This record gives sequence, C-alpha cells and structure tokens, in this order.
Amino acid sequence: MTEKSTETKVEEAQAAALELAKYSDDRRSEALHAIADAIDESHDEILEANEVDVREGEKLLEAGEYSQALVDRLKLSPAKLESITEMVRSVAGQDDPLGRTRTARKLDDGLELYEQTVPIGVVGTIFESRPDALVQIAALSLKSGNAAILKGGSEASESNRVLYEIIREATADAPDGWAQLIEARADVDTILKMDDAIDLVMPRGSSQFVSYIQDNTSIPVLGHTEGVCHVYVDSEADLGMAEEIAYDAKVQYPAVCNAVETMLVHEDVAEEFLPAIAERYAEADVEVRGDEATRSIVDVGAATDEDWSTEYGDLILSVRVVDSLETALEHVTTYGSKHTESIVTDDADRAGTFMRSLDSASVFHNASTRFSDGYRFGLGAEVGISTGKIHARGPVGLEGLTTYQYYLQGDGHCVGTYAGADGTEYRHEDFDGSWTPGSLSE
Repeated sequence: MTEKSTETKVEEAQAAALELAKYSDDRRSEALHAIADAIDESHDEILEANEVDVREGEKLLEAGEYSQALVDRLKLSPAKLESITEMVRSVAGQDDPLGRTRTARKLDDGLELYEQTVPIGVVGTIFESRPDALVQIAALSLKSGNAAILKGGSEASESNRVLYEIIREATADAPDGWAQLIEARADVDTILKMDDAIDLVMPRGSSQFVSYIQDNTSIPVLGHTEGVCHVYVDSEADLGMAEEIAYDAKVQYPAVCNAVETMLVHEDVAEEFLPAIAERYAEADVEVRGDEATRSIVDVGAATDEDWSTEYGDLILSVRVVDSLETALEHVTTYGSKHTESIVTDDADRAGTFMRSLDSASVFHNASTRFSDGYRFGLGAEVGISTGKIHARGPVGLEGLTTYQYYLQGDGHCVGTYAGADGTEYRHEDFDGSWTPGSLSE
C-alpha cells in the first residue's frame, strides 16, 4: 500500500473535520469509549512496541544522547495504560464543549444573535517523547469535534504507530481521516506551510523548538513550552507543610513540566527548613544546587546563573535563599517560564500579593506545582500547558480546542430598515436562551 503524502492526509483531515463537527456528543463519546476498550484489549501489543522504543532509548542514554528523564517519559506499563484508558473515559464523560450558547442577544423583535461554540477545525500537534500524549491529544480532539494531525517524537515511533492504529481501527465509524499520523521531520515543515488547511498548530517541547515553529509558519501557534516552576517557602510558612509540598513537587514525578525546578526559601526560616528538606532530598537521590546562602547552611553543590533558568526534568533542584517576598517575586519574574509557581505561607495577604504579582499561567497557594494538569483540574486531559496569554492558558483541555461562530436568526430583516429613515432602532438586549435551528425566542 502506497503511503499517502502529507498534503493528502491534511486534505482528508479537512473533510473529516467538517463531518465530525456535525456529530452528536453521544456519538463522539461512544467513539472515545471504543478507543478505551481497544487499548484495554491491546496491552501486550502496546507494551511490546514500547519495549522496542525503551531499549533503543536506553542505548542512546548510555551513549550520552538521551537524558534519563526522556527515557522515563517513554516508558509505559500496565498501570500507565490503565491510567490512559481512565483518561479517555474521563474525556468522554466531560460536558459537550460544542453547541453552547455563550451569548444570546435580541437585536430587535424577531432578530436574534447567538454566539455558539464550535470546533477549531484541523489541529496540527507536534509533541515529545511521551506516547500517552498521542492518546490524550486524539481523545480531546475527537470530543471537541476537531481533526488532528499527530506528529510524535522519533524516540517513541513504535509506540505511537501501535497506539495510532488502535485508535484508527476503534473509530472506523468516524469520518475517515479525522486522525492522521505523520512521522518524518520533513512532514513538519510541510504542514507549517499549509496555512489554508490547518487552523492551529500546537507544539510541545523546548522554547527553542516552539520559537522555530512560530518563526516558520503563518498558522496560529498555541505553544506548550518548558516548565521552570518555583516553590517559594515564605517566612510565614508551616514548615512541615512546606517540606511535604517541596518534596512532592520535585520527587513525585521529576520528568514532567510541572515539577519544581527552583525552590526559594525566606532567610527567616532557611536555617530550620533547609537541613530537613535537604536530608529528604538526599534520601531520594535529588541533587541540590544552592546559592552561597544555601551552601552556608547545608552541604550541597553550587548553583550557577544557568541553573536558575533550567528545566532539569530530573532529580535536580536549584535552591536560593531570599531576603523578602519581593526578592522571591523578582527571581520568578526574571528566570521563570510563566508555567506554574507556588507559595507556601500561612499569611493570606502575602499569598495574595504573590499570586497577583505573577503572570504565570498557574499560581498556587499551599499546594504542589504537580497539580498543574488537565486531568487534575477536571478537564479530562490536556493537549499541553500553554504559557501564553492568547486563546487558551494553562492546561489546555476541551474549551481550548473550541472557538465560536455567530448565528443570526431573523424574519426577513434588512439593514436598510435601521438606516434611520423610519426611526427604527436596535434593541441590543441580552437574554437567557439557547439557539435552536429555525426558531425564535418568545
């Protein structure tokens, strides 16, 4: 069988998107449950393919070409596959994001305007080594009525192919081509030029990678970049709570973008707090790199200027002692990636100042940065974490994959009537109502 060109795949996705937009929520959700069932029934096949990727990744790790974090993100397990199917079913169970009336406005008697949520259309996604990302993106795209162009990393190619085929076969009754897999790096450059066919590009990767995508396409880009996340232990913190949060934020899963990379500690509590947390980190094999003030309290390596802006994705943490809340805010503003920050404090006013002073996508009080996640936010899943401010922000779930149209329902109305000749005026009255084809409100 001849492999389809990237252009053909995108054309098929365009046609599929128009059909998928007309599907009922029940029909889209049924397809998602079919995907979950198919993954449940294919554990052996998926894990066998994943093992090929992991073995190759470990070879490249030994050669110094891959990091341990990348290999960790590659690995699937029966428990991980169960969490993937749970995620798919969670997406299926979300409220329908389409056909919602955001605004209903009576322009005049018998002339009503409705702002309705609709799919974006064709979404091109380029993502990193985690094979579960393919399933997350496909599930969210299907539930929101979008066609998806899926480009995973070559390091997960075997896993991605198997998962894609399972999804494709499980949704055989859906519009053909609603999900398309591309694999070659050259295919990315091809889709970046197809601004007439692709409505949104969502890259997940480093800032340099996202910048490359933005610089080489005229398609709107929703960037999902690195996470240089911070935990600030304030002078008014409950230190027991701070210890648990700082430990969870780094150790629970260090290879992801919402893991903490820099911890800031107020000087008033540093001498009491740092020895305890440093001991716990040492037991978990966390390499701590500290500034001079930190190293005067605990025996750790020296942090460099580069450390403050580095996403390790590993069991490494940089620590700085600060003399004030203002200095902590200045540090986060200077070195952060606008992903997720957390303050640990019992002082509500100081927490409020911290949260209002930062423009990161997510800012927490007395909680681990690891909560910055679409599933944990109740979004079902996420296509990634957006650190920008336009269209969608933070964990991007179903709402981030929708836009809106204006539907105007009239009864023979013409603009000339409102030109002032007979004194007719617009009413412009908002009302509670939902659009129904062909009908007007009472």
